[in-house]
Amino acid sequence: MVRIGSGELKGESLDGGLTAFRGVPFARAPRFGPPGPAEPWTGVRDATRHGPAAPQPPPRVGAVMGELKRDLVQDEDCLNLSVVTPGTEGRRPVMVWIHGGAYTTGAGSMDIYDARRLAAEGDVVVVTINYRLGALGYLRLDGISPGNLGLLDQLAGLRWVHENVAAFGGDPDQVTVFGQSAGAHSIACLMALPEARGLFRRAILQSAPLGLGLASPATATRIARYFTSALGEDPRTAPVERILAAQQAAIVRAAGPGGLYSAPPFCPTGGTAPLPPAREWLPRAARAGVDVVIGTTRSEMNAFLNGKPGIAPLERTPVIRRGLEAAKSGITRYVFGAPAMRFAGALGAAGARVFTYRFDWAAEGTDFGACHCIELPFLFGDEQAWSGAPMLGTSAWDARDRLGRELRRAWISFARTGTPAFSRPWQPDSLLRIGPDLVVSPAAAR
Repeated sequence: MVRIGSGELKGESLDGGLTAFRGVPFARAPRFGPPGPAEPWTGVRDATRHGPAAPQPPPRVGAVMGELKRDLVQDEDCLNLSVVTPGTEGRRPVMVWIHGGAYTTGAGSMDIYDARRLAAEGDVVVVTINYRLGALGYLRLDGISPGNLGLLDQLAGLRWVHENVAAFGGDPDQVTVFGQSAGAHSIACLMALPEARGLFRRAILQSAPLGLGLASPATATRIARYFTSALGEDPRTAPVERILAAQQAAIVRAAGPGGLYSAPPFCPTGGTAPLPPAREWLPRAARAGVDVVIGTTRSEMNAFLNGKPGIAPLERTPVIRRGLEAAKSGITRYVFGAPAMRFAGALGAAGARVFTYRFDWAAEGTDFGACHCIELPFLFGDEQAWSGAPMLGTSAWDARDRLGRELRRAWISFARTGTPAFSRPWQPDSLLRIGPDLVVSPAAAR
């Protein structure tokens, strides 16, 4: 049992002395409106079950990550979070997970993000949040939706953590945000906001597609036109099912012929509150004054292009296949790798402690290699949740778990001290290789 500002919560005891509090409301928002404080309750609120996830379509990388267990209820009233804690006494470091999913899918409460191993191995409090997605979270349409609402939801979640995490045994002055893909991109957005100053001390950005930048107001207007044309009715009153169908139609139209342009059309817009113009975004984020770990996987684009209709037949021709592999490597560098290293350099120049990494592990029995999302099973380490994921091929779980413990050790150490620690001694100004799979460089560290 814990008491927070909104009322009293009853959590669930887990193995290893952990306690989980699920479905805790951190804010409330009307459709296309900014988040406000969660409504208080009387009595004891049952926090043993997950709250609703944001309305969403099936994930576009399902063929890579597998048929994820998606038995979560979906509802517009989705601004809730979960907390896993080793104990409600004391002051532990806090890690806040912001999930990815191209700003259209995902939930912090999905079983693939089970935080028990991180909490138990690191004696840290782990918080996972849900936020609005797709058109309901990122539509920018004059007179209807201001845009960037999902980002405002994340900011509200971080404020909630700052104000309430002490009740769960967490230290509000020792918060690390970590996220992958759109979640990492979101963290870079949060770093640029004056409103986020003091809400987190450290950040871990995994596979942030920084090369995609922010949507311009003109692009957001074009996407809104696609959306409203497909919807054909007032977005403020349309059923959620119609909203999702129109959202998908806008995504398909924005992708162009063959669907090769797969950048999320519903995403943060630069020059729209609370974000600065796109050209000022990363320079401002670099001056946030937080410690940072940032990196990518070796072959990010394999998750998006391997087996894609229109490309798969071409891969059977050796010459064309080699050209496609070169193209995928080039896009990986352009969207993920090079922008991450430039951002790391800007962070270091601004005086931040910054560490870069590349995740190289590749499974046997699959062509996905070290693709986008490949590090997630290692970070959260739940064998059952990730069973059957095509990207994991035929590799044995025990071998994966050894690398997973190393990765979790590094991230937990960073959350505690500001420096990733490994089982091998740190080699200043050189690459540290954890086996052949995880490459971490301290060269940019100050």
